[in-house]
Amino acid sequence: MDFSSLVLIEKDSETGFIKKELGSFEVSGGGLFVKKFYVLNGIVHMYFDTNKNVEEWEYSAIYDLFNIERFTEKGYEVEEDLDEYNPTYILKFKYEDDYGYIKEKVQECIELIEEEMNNVWENIKDKKEEYI
Repeated sequence: MDFSSLVLIEKDSETGFIKKELGSFEVSGGGLFVKKFYVLNGIVHMYFDTNKNVEEWEYSAIYDLFNIERFTEKGYEVEEDLDEYNPTYILKFKYEDDYGYIKEKVQECIELIEEEMNNVWENIKDKKEEYI
């Protein structure tokens, strides 16, 4: 089954419960990296990870070599979520009640995520000795 869309939900700021669905967005296979996607207090939060379990050395290498600047240059805020088992990042941007705007942002994020995940896997493949 091919991956096809992400559903954006709004969370209640007091309870964290889902308030409502804000839209569904068609995405490429890069959507498989996305683990959570919601709006809280007017900010879109998109959590993404490696989409596969990593070895201990890969965990460090990914955090060292993942190019966060590709996202920040486009105006996204990026945080590392160190509480997760696999390297996980949180992209944030301001929510606008404009489907076209959000669709464009989501597609841009997915493209960047997919490109950077592919790049980081390529860049770490010969670096095991440096990280063990």
